[in-house]
Amino acid sequence: MEHSELSVVIITFNEERNIQRCIESALKVTNDIVIWDSFSTDKTREICERYPVQFFQHQWEGYSISKNKANSKASYNWILSLDADEALSEELVKSINDLKMRGLVPAQFARLTNYCGSWIRHCGWYPDQKWRIFDRREVEWRGVIHEALTWKSAGETKRIEWIVGDCLHYSYYTPEDHYRQADKFVRIMAEEKVKEGKRTFWWMRGLSPIFKFIQMYFLKGGVLDGWSGWKVCSRSAWAAYKKYQYWYELQHLKHSNQ
Repeated sequence: MEHSELSVVIITFNEERNIQRCIESALKVTNDIVIWDSFSTDKTREICERYPVQFFQHQWEGYSISKNKANSKASYNWILSLDADEALSEELVKSINDLKMRGLVPAQFARLTNYCGSWIRHCGWYPDQKWRIFDRREVEWRGVIHEALTWKSAGETKRIEWIVGDCLHYSYYTPEDHYRQADKFVRIMAEEKVKEGKRTFWWMRGLSPIFKFIQMYFLKGGVLDGWSGWKVCSRSAWAAYKKYQYWYELQHLKHSNQ
C-alpha cells in the first residue's frame, strides 16, 4: 500500500565522513533512497554507489530548491528528509517502521547533536524538534537558510504526530568546523536581512552575544553539559556577534552606494 511506503531523501556535498552512516541507518526504514549531490569533490559519490540508492548530481541552487527537486525524484510520495550528517537511532527506526505499519502521517521527532564527541542535551539544542516525515503532494521546503516545511495550500494545517527516538546529528567534529559553518550561515542571514530592508545598529553587535550566552548557558541549561556546553554557548555567542557585524557592514555599504 503506497500510504505505507516511504522514500528517504538526502542532499550532499563533500560528506564522505558522514554519508555511509546516514545511508545504512536509512536502509532500515526504506528501499528507496535518493541522494541529491552538488558535485562533491571528495569520495561522497564513490561511497553512495556502494549502496542501492538513486544518485543524482546537480548544481547547487540553495537548500529549499535542492530539497524540493530531490523530493521529486523519490519513488514514493511520502518522504523522510535527512541531512547527510544525521542518522536514525534504533529507537527512531522502530518508531518509523511502526508508523509505516499503521499508515504514514506527518511526523516529527527529536534531534540529538554530537558536538566534538559529546552529546549536547541542553543549551537549547535538545530536543531539537524536527518535522521530517511528510507527503510531498501537500508540503514543500521554503526559505533561504533554516529552510522549513510549509503547507502548499494557504491556511492548510494538519496534526503532526510526535514519534519517539532521536535523530543523531553529527554536527561538528572540531571547533574549526563550528566556526566555519557558523560563519557561512551568519553571512547568508545578514545578506537576507539587508535584502529584506531590515536594519540593525552598531550597539547590537555588543549586546547580542551577551544575551545569547546568558540564554543558552544559564536559561537553557548549557552549564549542565559541562565543558562542551561552555564551548557550544561561547561559540554561539561569537556567531551572534559576527551576524550583527556582517549585517551592519552590508547595511552601511548598501547605503553608501545609493
